[in-house]
Amino acid sequence: MSTLNEVIDQLTDQLEKNLQHTATEFSRIRAGKASPAMLESVMVEYYGALTPLAQVANVNTPDSRTLAIQPWDKSLIRPIETAIINSNLGFAPQNDGEFIRISIPPVTEERRKELVKRAKSESENSKIGIRNLRKDANERIKKLEKDGLSEDDAKVGEDRVQKVVDSYIKKTDDLLENKEKEIMTV
Repeated sequence: MSTLNEVIDQLTDQLEKNLQHTATEFSRIRAGKASPAMLESVMVEYYGALTPLAQVANVNTPDSRTLAIQPWDKSLIRPIETAIINSNLGFAPQNDGEFIRISIPPVTEERRKELVKRAKSESENSKIGIRNLRKDANERIKKLEKDGLSEDDAKVGEDRVQKVVDSYIKKTDDLLENKEKEIMTV
């Protein structure tokens, strides 16, 4: 039988994972600045297996508008270029035989608003996950109460769950606020 503290600890771990997932999703929302995270989803055909780009090349940002990809094996230049084009990220890679460069175009005002909407949607999905985790934790507390936990302790447990949940909702809101500023900054 788990204890009240174990329920709270498990909830905190799950909420932390939820927050990390949200931060990862936000990093994939392009705000006009070049970031290696933009290419995380690109898979390259390497010796017959699909391999993440980061495992076959060095991806960096020489400036805020350029991504530079340097394959560890020069024979991968073409497959990397093809993988980037096929990834539907909207990039036009330029291959000079040694490097692949991608220029990140400035984002239009209309596109910025779409990106903010997408960020808000991700934030809302995160909050739905947080509320579901709260519900699960409260159900486990109710089960503990049936198994002998006092009514007062159960109430204290539910209050602690709510405080933890509130803090993670605030953290999610803070992430969203920072992402909105990043997107809207020209």
